[in-house]
Amino acid sequence: MASMPLAHADADEPGGAQHPFKFTAGYYDYGSDQGKDVNVRWSRGDAHAWIGHYEDRGFGRQDRIGVDNSWAANDWLSIQPSVQAATGGFVGGSLNAQAGHDTFVVLGLGRTNLKPYFNLNFDPNDAITLGLGHVFDNGQSWGVSIIKDDRLHTGQIDRHLTGRIPFGQDRLSIDIMYKTGQGEGDWVKAWSCSLTWDFPTWFLRVARDPQQGFSAQDANRLSVGVRF
Repeated sequence: MASMPLAHADADEPGGAQHPFKFTAGYYDYGSDQGKDVNVRWSRGDAHAWIGHYEDRGFGRQDRIGVDNSWAANDWLSIQPSVQAATGGFVGGSLNAQAGHDTFVVLGLGRTNLKPYFNLNFDPNDAITLGLGHVFDNGQSWGVSIIKDDRLHTGQIDRHLTGRIPFGQDRLSIDIMYKTGQGEGDWVKAWSCSLTWDFPTWFLRVARDPQQGFSAQDANRLSVGVRF
C-alpha cells in the first residue's frame, strides 16, 4: 500500500545521505500462490530513481523502472512529479502538490495508459489524492489521506492513517488503511496494516492486506532491505 508523502520524510530517513542506495527484497504469501519482489532505489536530495522485478505464478513477471523528484516552487509550496514504466508496455505518472511546513496539505493526480501492471503501491493508480499531515518538534510525523479512483468508475477509495515515530537512530512507520470499492468480483470492504522498523542501515516491514489491490487475493507481506 502507499502512504501519503510526508514533509521531510526522506531527509530524516535513518541512514541519511551517507547511504544513497536501498535494496529491498519482498515476499508475498497469497495462500495458494507466492510472489517475490526485488528492487534497488537511489536517492540524492529530493531526487529518486528505482528499478525492480516482481513475479508470481498467476500474474507472471514484470520489470519496472521509475523516477521522482520534489521541486520547491517557493518557501511553502513543492511540486512532486513521478514517472514509471514496466515491461508489457505500461507507462504511468503522478503529480503531487504539497503546501505548508510543519502542517501541510497534499493534492495529487495519477494517470496510466491502462496496460497490465502489478501495482506494488496497492492504491488506485488513476486517482486523485487528498491529504493532511503534521511534523512535530520531536520528529514524529502523522498524516491522513484519501486516494480515490476518478477514471475507471470502480468507486475504489483507500483511506490511510500514516505515522513515523523516531526512537533514537531507529524509526517505526505505521500505515493503517480502510478500503472500499468494486473488486474483481464483489464489493470490497477491508482493513489493512503495515508496520516498518527502520534501523540506520537496514529495515524490516510486515503487512496484512486482505483483498490486496481490490483483487481476490489476501496477502501477507514480508520485506527486508539494506541501505548502502
